[in-house]
Amino acid sequence: MKAMIINKYGEDAQFEVTEVEKPKLSEGQVLVKIAASSVNTVDTMIRKMGKDLPLSPDTPALLGMDFAGTIEEVGEGVTDFSVGDEVYGCAGGLADLPGALAEYMAADSKLIAHKAKNLSMREAAALPLVGITAYEGLIRANITKGQKVLVHGGSGGVGHVALQLAKYFGADVYSTGGGDKQIKLIEELGAKGINYKTEAVEEYVEKYTGGAGFDLVYDSVGGANLINSFKAAALNSHVATTVSLCELDLTLAHFKGLSLHVVFMLIPMLHNFKREDHHKILKELTQIVESGNLKPILDEQEFSLEEIGKAHARLESGQGMGKVVVTV
Repeated sequence: MKAMIINKYGEDAQFEVTEVEKPKLSEGQVLVKIAASSVNTVDTMIRKMGKDLPLSPDTPALLGMDFAGTIEEVGEGVTDFSVGDEVYGCAGGLADLPGALAEYMAADSKLIAHKAKNLSMREAAALPLVGITAYEGLIRANITKGQKVLVHGGSGGVGHVALQLAKYFGADVYSTGGGDKQIKLIEELGAKGINYKTEAVEEYVEKYTGGAGFDLVYDSVGGANLINSFKAAALNSHVATTVSLCELDLTLAHFKGLSLHVVFMLIPMLHNFKREDHHKILKELTQIVESGNLKPILDEQEFSLEEIGKAHARLESGQGMGKVVVTV
């Protein structure tokens, strides 16, 4: 089969069209004919950093975590799926799990679910990593109906899903963005947009919460921005983040009694730990999508499998809006 392979990691790493052997199934796996795969920030980090990241596969490497496609073969022990099923998931592209940047992929059936009927293959491929990440963070932070929830980075991959899910769970949702285009998307998705470039944390906390702070802050920006999340959070409230590879002063979090939830959704894949949880979350996301309460946003530029390098560059440029997807 045709695959896009990286033979050497680094800033100048190139994907090369390569003929490789079609995967053979192990127990519990399904063979998926890949229709589309989306690009996530972690994919670009692996390409550039290679073995400096403990989750990077050995070269030659077949990357690509997210995918949507059709099952062509079912392995021993698989009972929830049949040949011909349209599925989606996040099941490879790291450690010892070959990825989705190829014509076929052998995927652990615990890491996939049936695709929502009202999504295209491209839309479905955009959802798994960011959908699981957003869902897990909100659930772990004990989201409840009627809360005031702030999502940092609401026009980004994880953020635009988190704010839709928070709205689905019955929260009053607010979200930060860095410009008119971002604020427009955030408000189209049902949240109140906040331009963080023109409005200080203290100002919007006073405006929207009377100075009390938000009941839950979902920070998909992370890093130094976590201090802004601590400032925006109410006393004894929850902060969930997807980006905490940093050193921070937790004094403010301590004196406000905050609970900090670090979401790293790759753990089940890396450690073969409770992979069935991802299957359950993806099934729930499918139901939410089919009920009309969640829709992934795709970047306006489209790429073929052979253009995966350009797709990575598009994501890294910061010029995209929504998920960058390649069609196989």
